[in-house]
Amino acid sequence: MDIFVTHFGEDGTLHVFFNQALGILRSFNVPDALDIILLTFLFYKLIKLLRDTRAVQLIKGFLLIAVVYGVTVAMGMTASSFFFDRLWGSAIVVLFFVFQPEIRHAVETMGRSGGSGILRLFSGGKTDEQRQKQARRVAIATAKAAGKMSAQKIGALIVFERRTLLGDVAKTGVILEAKLSEKLLGNIFYPKAPLHDGAVIVRGNIIYAAACVLPLTDNHDLPGAYGMRHRAALGISEESDAVVLVVSEETGKISIICDGALQTDLSEAVLREELITALDWENKQKEYGSFAAIWKKFWRKTA
Repeated sequence: MDIFVTHFGEDGTLHVFFNQALGILRSFNVPDALDIILLTFLFYKLIKLLRDTRAVQLIKGFLLIAVVYGVTVAMGMTASSFFFDRLWGSAIVVLFFVFQPEIRHAVETMGRSGGSGILRLFSGGKTDEQRQKQARRVAIATAKAAGKMSAQKIGALIVFERRTLLGDVAKTGVILEAKLSEKLLGNIFYPKAPLHDGAVIVRGNIIYAAACVLPLTDNHDLPGAYGMRHRAALGISEESDAVVLVVSEETGKISIICDGALQTDLSEAVLREELITALDWENKQKEYGSFAAIWKKFWRKTA
């Protein structure tokens, strides 16, 4: 080691560096390894929680402000530095307000069913088979309800959450948190029902809220045949990765918007298959899955 350091660092810089590195390695123990693993896991879960949500845009804004702040400090701009110092002092409080839906969702996930909720969080949530069964049950019930509403020309607007949480949109309506079923959807959208006017937000296999107000699309080039339901469906699809189902009150046609693509005039059978595929998105995107899924993928590549 002394020969190596003497040859590559006569000023002793590398010698000091290697001595410090060896000292760290000698003192490295099991708690240190667990500490690193825990922090890595928490950062991974945080990134996964915020990925592809509207919160990401806000994070980019905060990062831009941080860069500007760094420039003002480096250039000695006293007035600007004073302003940014006060701004960062309240940044944590602002972040909690901004990310309240995402934080609440994470805490609810950990708290569900006591300790088992935490175990599900560490294992990446439901298993592949459980997600597939849930997606299939939700798709079948929704397709049957949509088919009946289509035959009777009853308008409907159903939004299925995926990665992007829609808690702020749900607050514009009535929180239900009821298990999704064909009959419940039919009752909600029955023309004389008090909650029929608006959108239903579906979270997993739960009807989270009804009578919700959706943002309208900014696209002014849509055909005149598209009514307010279609414009609202396109609007929420532009702001999130949600899957949106529309039943036209005028024509009875069933449409679905998924990943920016609009499909219209669907039969009940086709709608069911499209929903099964769209709602089982976690199994279709393993790169965003649990540590177990990432390990399996790595193991296959190296085996």
